[in-house]
Amino acid sequence: MTYKEARVYLDEVSKYGSVLGLDTIRGLLDELGNPQDDLKFIHIAGTNGKGSVLAYLSTILSEAGFRTGRYVSPTVVSYLEKIQVDGSDIPEVVFTELVEEVQKAIVRMETDGKARPTVFEIETAIAFLYFRNMHCEYVVLETGLGGSTDATNIVKTTEAAVFATISRDHMGFLGDTLEEIAENKAGIIKPGCTVISAAQPPEVRRVLEKRAAESGCPIRFAEPEKAQLLKESYRGQVFSYKTWNHVQIHLAGKYQVLNAVTVCEAVDALCEKQKTMYPAERLTETVVRNGFSKTIWAGRFTCIQEEPVFIVDGAHNEDAARQLRETVEAYFPGKRLIYIMGVFKDKEYEKITELMIPLAKRVYTVSLPNVERTLDAEALRQVVESCWQRLDCGGTDRRAQAAASIKEAVRLAKESAERDDVILAFGSLSYLGEVMQEVGGKIDDRL
Repeated sequence: MTYKEARVYLDEVSKYGSVLGLDTIRGLLDELGNPQDDLKFIHIAGTNGKGSVLAYLSTILSEAGFRTGRYVSPTVVSYLEKIQVDGSDIPEVVFTELVEEVQKAIVRMETDGKARPTVFEIETAIAFLYFRNMHCEYVVLETGLGGSTDATNIVKTTEAAVFATISRDHMGFLGDTLEEIAENKAGIIKPGCTVISAAQPPEVRRVLEKRAAESGCPIRFAEPEKAQLLKESYRGQVFSYKTWNHVQIHLAGKYQVLNAVTVCEAVDALCEKQKTMYPAERLTETVVRNGFSKTIWAGRFTCIQEEPVFIVDGAHNEDAARQLRETVEAYFPGKRLIYIMGVFKDKEYEKITELMIPLAKRVYTVSLPNVERTLDAEALRQVVESCWQRLDCGGTDRRAQAAASIKEAVRLAKESAERDDVILAFGSLSYLGEVMQEVGGKIDDRL
């Protein structure tokens, strides 16, 4: 099997869709010798910010000298970035070998009349095999959808359960109320782990506290009101929080400080555990600061070009769009804004539009690569026009256009932009990698 053939095989499996539940992934991992049981996990759930929290934590742990695996979805730049060790993607040849190993296990399962695993379950099994083979000391693991019935929740050896902000998303799959969604995500809490959470709405906080108490786990919440923002721009920020003074991060966006203080709490919790696990202190203040400073997370208010400034951001629901708007208004007051926008039809695209569109002068809509889930470019253009009219914020100087492709949208946006304008591509992470390739810029990590 070649790497291309491995990807074709997974593409074929993906056509069967996804199924929530742990029975099938449990059967697959049994066939593979349960590699997850030989690993220690930091498990992350949430609605917005879990990817950034994962990026900070995994970078800090690698900086401390721990061999650290990270498992993320969705990816932005390349498929193989789903599975990384110390910031390096799994090699194509190794990935291919592991696909073959998992494929043989699936044949044995089907021979025994067991259900076929989904593509996410297969990818999760591959990740666990790779992390075990690489002798990872920690695996920072991001849930795919929810928590309780997500394939990643098959793990038992969780050191820390970390929660980014929880809000309404995937309604119907995870629950119809915020409490039900929080109950689902709280399923990653395991007896013996430490629970760390971002600041949450009261109803979410109560759910997490109750689940932690039932599992006998200590819990700590971030207190963002104690954070002091010392410096900020679209290139990064400097903040202080409790005992952490003048911490520098290169991830921009108002919400990134909220993510970072959650990580500060997680690091403090891990430091307490580390004292009994390792004879020499490894998570030193210098190490943690370097880890924060070195963290890069593409697609989260990332600047990929200057003059004009070109930003990409994966805001894909109402809460993320609200945070994005606040960030845009803070960093670019009075600037002429040009959008590239692509959304899934099963997301809150009307609410996203209502929040973001009043700021824009030009909007180029695109259809996303996932044909089945995308809201096509013309339909999105009509939503934009309708929103301008309904909010009475249109005018002769505003224009929306459906682009024939992502490439064309980038070209049109750049052609219509003056040097001091700002181009912003947002709505879904799924197309931002192609935007970045078309722009050809590099992530600017200067503060």
